[in-house]
Amino acid sequence: MSKDILFKVEGVSKSFPGVKALNKVNFELKEGTVHALCGENGAGKSTLMKILMGIYQRDEGKIYYKGESVNFFHPKQALELGISIIEQELNPVPDMTVAENIFLGREPINTNKFINYEKLNNMARKILSKLKVDINPTIKMKKLSLAEVQLVEIAKAFSYDSDVIIMDEPTSALGNEEVETFFEIIEILKKEKKGIIYVSHRMKEIFTISDEVTVLRDGHYIATKKINEIDLDELVRLMISRQLEGQYVKENVPLNNNLLTVENLTKEGKYKNISLKLNQGEILGIFGLTGSGRSEFLNGLFGVEPADSGKIFINDKISKIKKPLSAMKNGLAFITEDRKETGLVLTSSVKENISVSSLKELSGKLFIDKKQEDIGVKEMVDKFRVKTPSVDQIVNNLSGGNQQKVVLGRWLLTNPRILLMDEPTRGIDVGSKREIYEFMSEFANNGGAVIMVSSELPEIMGMSDRIIVFKDGEIAGELNREEANEEKLMSIAS
Repeated sequence: MSKDILFKVEGVSKSFPGVKALNKVNFELKEGTVHALCGENGAGKSTLMKILMGIYQRDEGKIYYKGESVNFFHPKQALELGISIIEQELNPVPDMTVAENIFLGREPINTNKFINYEKLNNMARKILSKLKVDINPTIKMKKLSLAEVQLVEIAKAFSYDSDVIIMDEPTSALGNEEVETFFEIIEILKKEKKGIIYVSHRMKEIFTISDEVTVLRDGHYIATKKINEIDLDELVRLMISRQLEGQYVKENVPLNNNLLTVENLTKEGKYKNISLKLNQGEILGIFGLTGSGRSEFLNGLFGVEPADSGKIFINDKISKIKKPLSAMKNGLAFITEDRKETGLVLTSSVKENISVSSLKELSGKLFIDKKQEDIGVKEMVDKFRVKTPSVDQIVNNLSGGNQQKVVLGRWLLTNPRILLMDEPTRGIDVGSKREIYEFMSEFANNGGAVIMVSSELPEIMGMSDRIIVFKDGEIAGELNREEANEEKLMSIAS
């Protein structure tokens, strides 16, 4: 085995009841390189990463680390040997500080056996400074935004000073400037001969930072290519075994019929004087850097955190939205930024998650009409092509893309007219993204309208009829579809 190979996977397989998650998969990671791992949701990427970290045990095959055969039974074993992971699903301890989260279980101890908090905070400052992250290490995690939590998780992985770092959708909650800084850190790690396994559904990232790419499909190893020997079309074809014609499905036509008007909506410390209009048939994009107030504005519109002042008009009638229930009664639905935290009940079934927001409409005088519930749930599962063994499957067992489809089905079942979508394709594959774009276009064409918040510039430009740019909690500019480009949008946002 070559000395520059850090990880080598040979013929690894893993089965779960009724599912062959991995079938004789091969993979190699060389030192000083970024090796991308690509595939649709459910392709087996997460299973392979969990086997490498000792979270799952393989059924067959061999794994070599620095030339030695290894078999990890616990993540601690992998960490001790110099392998760490940035996980896609964030699991912070909310009531602990940033520093405590970064060094959890590794805190410096005084001679009196108590934690040395001064040293702990200084250690955290050092690693955050290296990553160019401006977060106070003494602040509690529950005070941070989703993007800031993501940055702390990245800092935690880097704090182990590992030779191999597995990165699962590490930029999914980051803005463009943070992503650029993150890529600079990756280049430094490569020069230090670290090896990085990189998983992302953002194709632009794959081609920007990767040296090699391995494709999995339905648990099978498909191919490994040098990044300069493959283009986007070929990579997508390997991932989904078909050509993907046009990533962005844009068929809706905005009408001159106002559905929503917002006047001077303000939430102290979040956003101020937000005024906009949304027309029937329109997809309105909202772009802004992290902390610009874009997600907080959607929370205000839906009554999650009601605005302090301002007016909301729906169909030219003033609407007092102080809680989500009143937003739903006014025809609004909200696909939130973090599906696992606020969009789903992970321990409940697909059926329960889809029907939960429509129980009143599915109920008779006393009880839920089970027949109507079954009909409605089946319609949503079929419409969004949710891949699940049955509607009784626990939703936590589904891939990220299928979980997002369950969220969409849940809200479409409420028959909304206005759809608020915050990062609707975060962490899902190109095939599932296209299906969501098809739905958005269809929804707008059928008389509805969409407000979409996204940090992905290609997505914003590909799907929006108009784009409103947020900066420091205010509207900094507005561009129509024809005049928008990445340079203009970033210039306004920053």
